Amino acid sequence: MDDHTIALEPLTAAAFAPFGDVLAARGAADMVINGGLCDRFHDLADVQVLGEGARAGISLFRSRARTLPYRLDLMERHPLGSQAFMPLGPAPFLVIVAPDAGGRPGRPRAFRTAPGQGVNYHAGVWHGVLTPLVDGATFLVVDRIGPGENLEEVVFETPYVIVG
Repeated sequence: MDDHTIALEPLTAAAFAPFGDVLAARGAADMVINGGLCDRFHDLADVQVLGEGARAGISLFRSRARTLPYRLDLMERHPLGSQAFMPLGPAPFLVIVAPDAGGRPGRPRAFRTAPGQGVNYHAGVWHGVLTPLVDGATFLVVDRIGPGENLEEVVFETPYVIVG
């Protein structure tokens, strides 16, 4: 592989920890509620909302599919709040993140979700755009709503290529 080719990794909590939280209902529930009929997987993400007049909002996103190999030419970050993506179906999607390198994205990493996994990007984490692998995928999104500049984008002069 060359310097601009990125191999997909499985999405695990340990590998993703520097960038945010993995959201999944896996293993034993934290508690059982509603008369024993509902498993609660409690407090899975650190929802971050910074700035006066800001609040957490819930939205739905429907996105067109991307294919592999995927050409990564744009990354973004939200300095004033976290951003969580939870698919409303079982299809996998790509999660692309990068460490900060002096105000720009460093070398990206790419993860493939397992069915039922979502992510919460921490505030200020460089990430790729929503990248589902099936057409019409719908996601529940929890992010910051409010005043202030909460979007930074960087276009790569030489795109990266993500391979399966």
